[in-house]
Amino acid sequence: MAQRYWVVLAVVVAGALGQEVATIPAPQSDLDAFMKQVVVKRDDNWKKFQQYILDEREQFELRGPSKVPLWGDRRDYTWYVRDGFFVRSPIRANGVAIPEKERRTYEDRFLQREQSREKRRVSKAEPLEAAMPMDAQSLIRQSREPAFISSAYFLKFKFEEGKYAFVGKETLDGREVLKVEYYPAKLFSKEQNSREHRRNNGQKLKDDNYDAALEKMLNKVSMVTLWIEPSAHQIVKYDFQNVNLDFLPAAWLARFTDVRATMNMHMPFPDVWLPKDVEMFFSAMLAVGEMDARYRLSYHNYKLATTTARIK
Repeated sequence: MAQRYWVVLAVVVAGALGQEVATIPAPQSDLDAFMKQVVVKRDDNWKKFQQYILDEREQFELRGPSKVPLWGDRRDYTWYVRDGFFVRSPIRANGVAIPEKERRTYEDRFLQREQSREKRRVSKAEPLEAAMPMDAQSLIRQSREPAFISSAYFLKFKFEEGKYAFVGKETLDGREVLKVEYYPAKLFSKEQNSREHRRNNGQKLKDDNYDAALEKMLNKVSMVTLWIEPSAHQIVKYDFQNVNLDFLPAAWLARFTDVRATMNMHMPFPDVWLPKDVEMFFSAMLAVGEMDARYRLSYHNYKLATTTARIK
């Protein structure tokens, strides 16, 4: 899984776009109220069904000048519920079946890691779920979103009043959706928030913090396009494109020529929106020529399950 997060981190850091698009303004107060509900409700769906399984495919491809393949990797997984937690089970690596012993070891480590995270989370809040019975209506006990949800929402959108612009209505997969552009001020703000917290606690800070300055610059040139199903207040797609990152250090050595990132949701069950795919693409011009990389996660074959046993 480390490979996934390094790639996601690279794209998130590089995921700032600077092209402006003509927008159709809506009353800002109404749009802000609508977007506040969208941000609040985006994580509601994964717990609506207490027992389901799904398959995942993870792919990465690196190409050099003239689109010559340099390296590629493809992994297949199954997700199932075990002891009240979603567990990721490796099935194949580049077409080769994972040995049973190796798969069980991976599953055990994955489950232990998720249980440890849940314990830390519960220790900071009221353990309401600790007393819940393990019956057919309460099989999922984890409160922290599983990785197939957090991967889809790898951009942690925050509600920001006055930072949205209504573009218009569109049809997506046969549904009427609203297209909204989001011009964030706090999308990239980890270091800024940390410095503010330390400052409020009376700690002295240096003013020339590079990470905080870089975050401010990324926010200034960022835009996210969202497609939203209005009745459910559900983000069904979001998109990055047309990157301008010439302000980054060492632009003389490697200049990004294209960065795109798209996430799509779908309804595998009635009125339940879950991830369909995440695709990221970026290319950079180096001294040897243009290099590009493509990373894709696809989630498919969602099924309702009747047992917590591992599905082979």
